[in-house]
Amino acid sequence: MAEVIVIGSGHAGAEAALASARMGLHTLLITGNLDTISQMSCNPAIGGLAKGHLVREIDALGGEMGRVIDTTGIHFKMLNRSKGAAVWAPRAQADKKAYQFKMKEILEGTGNLEIIQDIAKELEVRNGSISAVVTERGIRHETKACVICTGTFLKGLIHIGEYQQKAGRLADFSSEYLSRSLMDLGLEVKRLKTGTPQRINSDSIDFSKCEPQYPDEDPMYFSFSTDRKNTKPLGNIPCWITYTNENTHSIIKNNIHRSPLYGGAIKGVGPRYCPSIEDKVVRFADKNRHQIFLEPEGLHTKEIYINGFSSSLPEDVQIEMVRTLPGLENAQVMRPAYAVEYDFVPPTQLHPSLETKLIGGLFMAGQINGTSGYEEAAAQGLIAGINAAKKIKAQDPLILKRTEAYIGVLIDDLVTKGTEEPYRMFTSRAEHRLLLRQDNADIRLSKYGYEAGLISDKCYEKVTMKYMSISDALETIRNTIIDISDIPALNSEKLKVGQSKKLTVEKILKRPEISIADIHNDNLLKYEDEILAVAELEIKYEGYIKKENERVLHFENKENRIIPDNIDYTSIKGIKREAVDKLVKNKPHTIGQASRISGVDPADVSVLLIHIENTKKD
Repeated sequence: MAEVIVIGSGHAGAEAALASARMGLHTLLITGNLDTISQMSCNPAIGGLAKGHLVREIDALGGEMGRVIDTTGIHFKMLNRSKGAAVWAPRAQADKKAYQFKMKEILEGTGNLEIIQDIAKELEVRNGSISAVVTERGIRHETKACVICTGTFLKGLIHIGEYQQKAGRLADFSSEYLSRSLMDLGLEVKRLKTGTPQRINSDSIDFSKCEPQYPDEDPMYFSFSTDRKNTKPLGNIPCWITYTNENTHSIIKNNIHRSPLYGGAIKGVGPRYCPSIEDKVVRFADKNRHQIFLEPEGLHTKEIYINGFSSSLPEDVQIEMVRTLPGLENAQVMRPAYAVEYDFVPPTQLHPSLETKLIGGLFMAGQINGTSGYEEAAAQGLIAGINAAKKIKAQDPLILKRTEAYIGVLIDDLVTKGTEEPYRMFTSRAEHRLLLRQDNADIRLSKYGYEAGLISDKCYEKVTMKYMSISDALETIRNTIIDISDIPALNSEKLKVGQSKKLTVEKILKRPEISIADIHNDNLLKYEDEILAVAELEIKYEGYIKKENERVLHFENKENRIIPDNIDYTSIKGIKREAVDKLVKNKPHTIGQASRISGVDPADVSVLLIHIENTKKD
């Protein structure tokens, strides 16, 4: 018997299976196709705005995504460098096949992990808890816990104009029975839609008409364990930018009636923040052009991904509109764009541990919870895998707070607010993003990975030593006085210090126009660049960080107020009917969660607090 079964081997399933197996549980990974384990079905990239933070956090907890992209990336870029450090975000184009094969190799080489090719059909439940998974081939696998990571494959239906195919990915399969099993067990199931753009043969593109985008000369890797000095990227190649134009938009408008999205064939709700090109043209009719990125899919393929050009229009229309883009006048479309509809389970039916409220031991992660993106999926998969193992070990689940991780924000948003469209992570969703920077994810979260057994003694000691060094560097920066007249880069006119020629390094760094790189002092030479970079951020944002920490304390006083499991919301006088219905349905664990439920206003929360206090007194 497998102690943990993971259904699906995408980015969520891979992290879930690795986590439970590495925590010592006999784990079975069931995948519909061994050849597509961890395949990048859409964009061949990892990271980006807020998503890069998620990958750093996955790595800090002992997950695998960061390490794999570091070894298979071909274009590394730190985004948002012109803005504050809180929103800097690493991103990398991957050699998509190299990424996929590397993750497959790691999964196959992991102890306690068995992988089989089959399709899950039915779940069996005994005494309110998961007991077995039955496959389409009629094989019954008993288990103590199950993590469902089915991506877009639950009743997946592809649309290209009038053409339809039952598949979660073009030329793949669809899981046609598992949704019915979930509904039979009492879970609510709804429908979403996403899409992917065309792939173009690079030999048919005139790149001289496009704007090149070059990678960073000094790559910022994702994993804290990657040796930056001795690691070279698998590749170092450019991407390109082109634009739509009036001809593109005219073709789309003239054929909009042939789109299944606008013709009514597609019922699922699509992603607001990653719309199809026909959706952009209709919704943003005032714009005369849209930016399009041309991104290589690997070092050993001619395929180019057209980022920002997803569509479900017929293929003849797709070819016509692609060839209106500068540089793509003679483009050869190798794969068409398409939309895919799929079933998902509204995530308000989950505990913050990602275990279903209805069925013990049944966890869900990734797009089945209504999210989009590899990074969001991998983060959920890691947490679900950890908590499935912890449940079997009779340990408390790992629940990250909004104040300590983007992953905490992601999961809390899902289980508290739910989603009616594919959910995507943004820095703006994190109230405390100044504290949740990508550079300090290891100090925030490594302790949890270490406690779970996913971070080794050696790695955890390295994190501890790193932050001892940062603390020491901060002390040095505060106590080191320099004569600015001896340093050409630090002249009194630039610093506007009046008659004073001697200042502490701390006071100099408080000025936004000065960086640690401008200061050359023997006391700082003993620290690595990474240590000084973090120390500099702590100095520059010290006042803001202090205020943010005060906000966190105030927030947690409310957040940590537990709501009794046996509370009867219908008996509480003073809470409006809509709030009662939402509270009964969502069953929040804390006052903080209750306050974030749509339809529950501050007055309802105040009444709820008074009721809980009075109940305690009684």
